Amino acid sequence: MSLTHRDVATVGVGGPVGSGKTSLLSEVVPRLREEGLEIGVIANDILTREDANRLRERFEGIVPPDLVAGVETGACPHTGIREDPSMNLQQIDEFLADHPDLDLVFVESGGDNLAATFNPELADYSLYVISVAEGEDIPRKRGPGVVDCDLLVVNKTDLAPHVGADLGELERDAREVREGPHVLTD
Repeated sequence: MSLTHRDVATVGVGGPVGSGKTSLLSEVVPRLREEGLEIGVIANDILTREDANRLRERFEGIVPPDLVAGVETGACPHTGIREDPSMNLQQIDEFLADHPDLDLVFVESGGDNLAATFNPELADYSLYVISVAEGEDIPRKRGPGVVDCDLLVVNKTDLAPHVGADLGELERDAREVREGPHVLTD
C-alpha cells in the first residue's frame, strides 16, 4: 500500500509576514514531539527556503532535517496553499515515503487577512496568526483568513500599550466576527 497526503493530518498556519507563525511553530512542534508525535513542517515562500532553513536550525535534534522543507511557490504563497496546493501535497507525499509513521504536518504560509486560506485538500485544520502591532482593526475587516480559520491566534499582546491597541476591543471584535475560538498570546 502506498501512502498519500490524506494519510496524515495537516494543519495550515497562515498570517501576515512578521505575525509570529514561525515563532508559534518553534514553540508548538517541540512540545508535540515530547508527546511522541512524528511531525513534518513545510514553509512556503515565493523565491526562497529561508523560513524552512530557520526552522530546521530551531528544530535541530528535535525534528529530523528531512522533515522540514521549503516550498518555493514562484508566485504569491497563497497560490501554493489555496489555488494549486500540488507542490505542498507532493512534499507531504515525499515526507511519507521516508516516514510512513508521520502523525502531523504543519504547512506554514504568509499572507494577508484577505486571502490566506487553505485549500481543504491541503489542510484539515487551519490557524491564522495576527499581530497586535498590525492594528486592532484586523478582525473587523472580516478577511477569510481571520473568519474561516479553526483557531485565530492574536499574537504579540505585550506590544499593545506600545502601539495603542486596545486588547478588549480586539477580543470583542474577534468574538463578533468569528464562530470559532481565538486566543491572545505573546
